[in-house]
Amino acid sequence: MAVTSRPVMAGPGRALPSGASKWEIREKVWEHLEASGLAEFPRPVRGRIPNFKGAAHAAARLRGLPAFRAARAGSPQACCSLGELDAFGRAREVKVDPDKPLEGARLAALQARKTLLVPTPRLRTGLFNRIVPPPGATKEILRRCATSQGVRDYSVPVGLDGKAQVDLVIVGSVAVSEKGWRIGKGEGYADMEYAMMVSMGAVQEDTPVVTIVHDCQVLDIAEELLDDHDLTVDYILTPTRTIQTNCKRPKPQGIMWHKVSSEMLGKIPILKTLRSREKQAGKDVTLQDEHPALANTSRAAISNKKVMAANTQPWAAPGSAPVGQHVESDPVNSKLEGSDTITTVYVGNLPGSLRVSELKSALRELQVTPVRLSWQGAQHRAFLDYRDPGAADRAVSSLQGLSLGGNALRAELAKNQRSKGQGETNTHR
Repeated sequence: MAVTSRPVMAGPGRALPSGASKWEIREKVWEHLEASGLAEFPRPVRGRIPNFKGAAHAAARLRGLPAFRAARAGSPQACCSLGELDAFGRAREVKVDPDKPLEGARLAALQARKTLLVPTPRLRTGLFNRIVPPPGATKEILRRCATSQGVRDYSVPVGLDGKAQVDLVIVGSVAVSEKGWRIGKGEGYADMEYAMMVSMGAVQEDTPVVTIVHDCQVLDIAEELLDDHDLTVDYILTPTRTIQTNCKRPKPQGIMWHKVSSEMLGKIPILKTLRSREKQAGKDVTLQDEHPALANTSRAAISNKKVMAANTQPWAAPGSAPVGQHVESDPVNSKLEGSDTITTVYVGNLPGSLRVSELKSALRELQVTPVRLSWQGAQHRAFLDYRDPGAADRAVSSLQGLSLGGNALRAELAKNQRSKGQGETNTHR
């Protein structure tokens, strides 16, 4: 199959403003897929790795990719153990993310009798599941194994001692450039999964990374938008093209512990195990919230940085108000879980179609994650609580005028925290 590198096809890129942020690029792609009738189930595609018409055709190109054929298959009897090597000393393993548009890639791996590894949702119970079709599986059963339900029904967990050796990594994307720059949905799990695989020794420096997207998702993306933890891709498969990016930018070399919070460490048990192992090996595993100096990061340094989901603090503490409930009290004197006095930021002019998950993703990307968020979508507003007044100021500066869903946001300190001392107040008990 020919590997091409033709000019980017017409798509949302033509409407992208100069210096567009990652979030603006995501919004344009999601909007274009819906408006053009290219979006497929599950809908809406906003907030997701989008499924699109032609996804199966794009995934079919995988069979002609040399990197896919290099991950050699064996007979069903020969593939009985995880990590078993072929005659050339190579493992027969392909890691494919669980997103809907990658269903065809999972099917291709199963049909080629490769070991298929699929990350567990949000890494809650481990890193991988190995998909094990029943003996004598028909084509129809293999198709079922490739679906999200099949991944749950026909899988066994793979622990850190499973000695996985991944030949090929296949990830979903919201947007990607022909140079290999990739933008995901903003939660950072693909980046974290790859970093964990590096730490486990499951991937090597030359392990190819493939993404499958619609042609309209191939855009010009400024390299300045990439952070050092962002995963790049080597091949892009679309319904009409196979693109080799020849990307020279180094991929993540492992877990960047200074960007991982204690909160995320508690949510991902396997991450805690990896940290313990790396600490024993003498590596610096100091967490994000164990670096006091990071609290004083300048605004200029964080203006276009992406924070992975691993950086997040709790969005709502136990016993907080239900989502959407407006609780009136005095934010200046209120306490948050026994912490120091908190500062609340008001965010207004939220579009009616915006979801709370989309606002959270934007906050992560701008590196202004609050300790708590009160969502009032019906009133087109939200309130963000910060323990550090400086963080609240950075949030106001970063959010003011930011475009989400076509609306320019209004951001300011909650009114009774400003010098005027009057107006609406909000926080949580």
